[in-house]
Amino acid sequence: MKIASYNINGINGRLPVLLRWLSDAQPDVVCLQELKCESSKFPEKALADAGYHAIWKGEKSWNGVAILSKQEIRPLRDDLPGEDEAFTHSRYIEGFTFGMVIGCLYLPNGNPYSGPKFKYKLRWFERLSSHGQTLLDTGLPVMLIGDYNVMPTELDTYKPEKYKDNALFRKQIRKAYAELVNQGWTDAIRELYPGERIYTFWDYLRKAYERDAGLRLDHFLLNPILAERLKSGGVHKQVRGWKKSSDHAPVWIELSEEGEEVTKVESGVKKAPVKTKDRKPKK
Repeated sequence: MKIASYNINGINGRLPVLLRWLSDAQPDVVCLQELKCESSKFPEKALADAGYHAIWKGEKSWNGVAILSKQEIRPLRDDLPGEDEAFTHSRYIEGFTFGMVIGCLYLPNGNPYSGPKFKYKLRWFERLSSHGQTLLDTGLPVMLIGDYNVMPTELDTYKPEKYKDNALFRKQIRKAYAELVNQGWTDAIRELYPGERIYTFWDYLRKAYERDAGLRLDHFLLNPILAERLKSGGVHKQVRGWKKSSDHAPVWIELSEEGEEVTKVESGVKKAPVKTKDRKPKK
């Protein structure tokens, strides 16, 4: 099955782009970020006509997250546990579909460093990490997908020195991401492409896309159950070049079925098949 993440950067204004990509790529599940529309204005019918169930949480003008699935979705939560009096953004939604718990997130940008938005980003990361551990402890198949607004390593930016004081690349943020991963998650795209520069975002300015001056901001974190089923993945970079497209491109991974032999494609080279274990979720 194919699962994707796409920061759509305004779902109604870019709906033709989204529908075209859905028709071409046919993902089974999609996590969307930056809807930039109120919940009442979410294009539910257009997506249903395209074959997708949906859960979403909108916000006027900014933020907003959604999960689309070709199967029914059971909503689990529409925010992380905990509260923050300073910010009440629509940045996290969680659902159950295809036998998996899927958390879709849009982590705060945090700029300018080191002001209140940066401190909010660190607090938000703490809430995500706490909930991430809770999800791991369930023993269910779980993934956390979305725009993390983090470049975890120097491989994830075309020019590391340019971003040394940027909230997307500050050492505190990279450390927070590393600590989250070290709970027991697998960064799926980095697992598949361990030594390559893979980008998911290209700014609209200075012909960044044409120069391939990109950043990797959109990540899939898989718990051990799903990491065993990881087959392949990549970025639909060409979508970024479509007319009126988002500044992000869709990112995708493919998972095997349980019990299926997995021939993992790593950096374009097929590895030996590994049979996934037939696991039963903990109760």
